[in-house]
Amino acid sequence: MLKTRPWTPYLYVAPALLLIGFVFAYPIARVIDFSLRLIRGNSGPFVGLDNFRLVFDDPTFVAAAKHSALLLLAVPALLVISILVSVLLYERVRGWRIYRSVLFFPYILAVPVVGIVASYLFTLNGVLNTILGGIGIDGPDWLGNPDVALWTLMFVIVWREVGFGIVLFLARLLTLPEEHIEAARIDGAGWWSRLRYVILPELRGTVEFYAVVAAITMLAWVFGYVYTLTDGGPGDATTVLELYIYNQGLRNSLPGMASAVAVLLMGATMLFVGLLFWSRRRAREEELG
Repeated sequence: MLKTRPWTPYLYVAPALLLIGFVFAYPIARVIDFSLRLIRGNSGPFVGLDNFRLVFDDPTFVAAAKHSALLLLAVPALLVISILVSVLLYERVRGWRIYRSVLFFPYILAVPVVGIVASYLFTLNGVLNTILGGIGIDGPDWLGNPDVALWTLMFVIVWREVGFGIVLFLARLLTLPEEHIEAARIDGAGWWSRLRYVILPELRGTVEFYAVVAAITMLAWVFGYVYTLTDGGPGDATTVLELYIYNQGLRNSLPGMASAVAVLLMGATMLFVGLLFWSRRRAREEELG
């Protein structure tokens, strides 16, 4: 029998690893390098941490970081809505097929399309305020009021992204043995009791996965919503870190500062996701005693 050398399997994955390294590792290394230089063209003199100091002294960056952090509040909302709706669809409420299609439809739309449609809906004289005015309610300037704009943006993001969560949890529910849920129902367990003691424990792994995906989305995947809905306005009321990077790198021609913020955003995302995994691991260890 031909003996396989220990390093032989790595030869098969080496081309893929090289490709992944070129596609992901090289750009990351270049961004880190740019963040430490005063970029003029493709390179520039080394300036150390000066770009980071300039970024932290910029009040617009502070506001953008605050807004990106506030968007994380949408993560528990996405989890709760997705789980509750998926359970209702799993139990086949009347018209569940129609509801499933309607709820998933926004997710298949491109983000710019959602943003443009929502901008017409939520403007001061838009569709929503027209409907509210018809019943005697003066609606606010949803996108023009600094106190309301960010929450309106969050609502639009949740409205589109929740479709993925619903389908994800519904797919997991369809793999569960129905005997467990039926036994709980026969034993007299109510809807909330079945959800808490039977369904949620089975959904634990899916909840962890979707929490990570939703957190990454809120931190580093909302540029399209912000750009098409508000472009960071009014003022900087809805400016997030992604838009700040775009503005500094392309509009203000300051790629060094843009790269510094990109490095900070990457580090914050990795730290947040790492904390999620660490907390989940601690919880599992406590459960196992």
